Amino acid sequence: MKPKKKILILLPDGVGLRNFAFTSFVEIGEQMDWEVIFWNHTPFDLEELGYKEIKLKGNAWAKTDLLKRAKIEAELDHFTEKFRDPVYQTYKFRASNKNLRGKVKAGIAQGLVTTHKGEKGLHKLRTKMKSSERKGDYYQKCKTVLEKENPDFIFCTNQRPVNAIAPLTAAQDLGIPTSTFIFSWDNLPKATMVVETNYYFVWSRYMQEELLTYYPHINAEQVLITGSPQFEPHFDLSLRQGREDFFKEQGLDLAKKYICFSGDDITTSPDDPQYLNDLAQVIRNLNSKGHKLRIIFRRCPVDFSDRYDKVLKKHKDLIISIAPKWMKAGESWNSVLPTKEDLQLQINTILHSEAVVNLASSMVFDFAVFGKPCLYLNYEAEEKNKPAWSPGKVYNFVHFRSMPTGEEVFWINSKEEIETKLEEALKNPGKKVVQAMEWLNKINIDPADKASFRIWKQIDKIIN
Repeated sequence: MKPKKKILILLPDGVGLRNFAFTSFVEIGEQMDWEVIFWNHTPFDLEELGYKEIKLKGNAWAKTDLLKRAKIEAELDHFTEKFRDPVYQTYKFRASNKNLRGKVKAGIAQGLVTTHKGEKGLHKLRTKMKSSERKGDYYQKCKTVLEKENPDFIFCTNQRPVNAIAPLTAAQDLGIPTSTFIFSWDNLPKATMVVETNYYFVWSRYMQEELLTYYPHINAEQVLITGSPQFEPHFDLSLRQGREDFFKEQGLDLAKKYICFSGDDITTSPDDPQYLNDLAQVIRNLNSKGHKLRIIFRRCPVDFSDRYDKVLKKHKDLIISIAPKWMKAGESWNSVLPTKEDLQLQINTILHSEAVVNLASSMVFDFAVFGKPCLYLNYEAEEKNKPAWSPGKVYNFVHFRSMPTGEEVFWINSKEEIETKLEEALKNPGKKVVQAMEWLNKINIDPADKASFRIWKQIDKIIN
């Protein structure tokens, strides 16, 4: 009997859980005669879901992390010069340098940026990151696991974490083919490509061209178009609840229609509480004219701040907060992990809302799949929390240039426009939804519910 092919799905952090542990990804692979094992660097217990896992223990060298920091800075500088576009400088986040250690690390990183310019300099930084990891115990532990398991293929769920370098480098040193999935539609312009692999799985031809533009040392044959599994649960009818059941479970009023306000993280939209308050005031005014509207507030899953508390208390008769069901495993944002339960919660929040209001969120695509419109906030709040911040800065990011026409959403360009734009979205959502789906089909290959199958077909093709 022919032995099964073996794949290790590398989970360097929790962001890959949603795409590859909470969808039918594993089941599809097993049906195609693969033995699927998660190489799990997260605190999430995947055996509880019935999956095989090997716990991945250890962390990257501090030196490697410094090299990564320098690579990102140098890459953004290179993009700025190469494309003659200052937008890439806006992706830089300055680390806290309040203490001596922070200042020393910042100085070392800046020195590396200065001495590693252009494609040649970036190549040296990538090489140095792998060389650095080869000297550590973490790399040796990874190599031992790989020698024992002898997998046919390594699939990394995320191209960003520095902790993925050692296991992928160990696999490459042993001659095991490696790959990574580009996690999000906005990642490539931000210089988040931390790992180097033999193959890269992308959402669309648009993303393939983007990757080859930013990383010319990668060959087109290495970049495989599959789509993203993140949209697959939207097509799973078993996850959908009836209106009465969902409303009863969440304490909603069946006589009302609900507008979803999806919050951003505090960096992307520091004035979100004011926007929520503005929307609530408009809803109150519309209800005085005969509408029967309420707001579902879904905060950003990694935002545990109290910044919305005053607004929620002020409008407690209008706003129902339905918090994402994510698991907090640590204090940093990337230690907050998604759960399978939240998939169903998000899907039913979309299904039973009329529209979504937010600032620059990719929820536009999730709502479009369900035939629901999106309204983008695009005006300055009256009392700004960060004087230098502006919504225009966010909409100027490179990934928004993928919009086919710029009319895929209802743009709210002032507080005074909320009422008219919201009424229009409720009365005539159709055209915007069609345009939003055209945008989705540009950045993510259609049909959206077949991404997992396409990924496995490409993996089979590589191995065979």
